[in-house]
Amino acid sequence: MRKFAIITGGSRGIGRAICEKLAHDTDYHLLITYQSNKDAALETLNHVQKLGKAAEILQFDVSDHEQTTKVLSQWQESNKDAVVEVIINNAGINSDGLFMWMPYNEWSRVIDTTLNGFYNVTNFFIQKMLRHRYGRIVNIASVSGVKGTAGQTNYSAAKGALVAATKALSQEVAKRHITVNAIAPGFIRTDMTSSLNEEDLVKLIPVGRFGEAEEVADLVSFLVSKKAAYITGEVININGGIYS
Repeated sequence: MRKFAIITGGSRGIGRAICEKLAHDTDYHLLITYQSNKDAALETLNHVQKLGKAAEILQFDVSDHEQTTKVLSQWQESNKDAVVEVIINNAGINSDGLFMWMPYNEWSRVIDTTLNGFYNVTNFFIQKMLRHRYGRIVNIASVSGVKGTAGQTNYSAAKGALVAATKALSQEVAKRHITVNAIAPGFIRTDMTSSLNEEDLVKLIPVGRFGEAEEVADLVSFLVSKKAAYITGEVININGGIYS
C-alpha cells in the first residue's frame, strides 16, 4: 500500500511551498495538481524529486466536477494500491472589486474554485479515507474568510464558507481518526500579493512584514503529522497579528 498526499494548486506560491515541505518532512508520495501552468507544475515536481521523494503532476480544474472526477478516477484506476491519507485544499483564485460593480462571473468563478473545488476533491476521496480509518484534511482559507475584506466580497464569501465546511466536516469524520482543519493566512508574499503595495500594508501588520509561503507550509506540515491528532475543526490564523 502506497500512501499519498494531494495538494491542489501545488504549482506555485503557497502550494509549491507545501509540496516542498511535505517532501522534506514526510514519506508521502505527492500528487501535485495544477490547472494550466504546466511549466510551473514541472518545476515544483523537480524540486520535490531533488529532495529524493516520489511525486507526479495531475492537470484538472478543481471547479469542474466532471473533469476532476474523471482525472482522479483514472489516476485511482492506475494506482489501485494507493491510499490518499492527506488532502490539502489549496487551489483558489481572487478577482477583487467592489460588490456593487461585481459581474456574476467574477462572483461564481471565485466561489466555484475555492468552495466547489473543496467539494470535488475531498468528496472523491472521503469514503476511501473513512474506510482506511485515518486521514488529514487541511483547507487553506484566508484572513478574508475570517474577518472579511472590503473589495473581496466574493473571496471572503468563498473562504468563509470553507471555514464553515471545515468545522462541519470535522465533526462527521473525527471518530475515524480523520482531522479537518483550516489555515487562514494574512498577507503572504506570493504571486497573488505581488501587485499589492507592501510598503503601505505592512503598517497594518503588528509584526511589520508580509509572511512567507514557507511559514504557512510549516504549519501545514505540523497539522498533517501525528503530533496534531487531537486538533480538529480549528481555524488557525497565520497573519502576523493583523487583527489582534
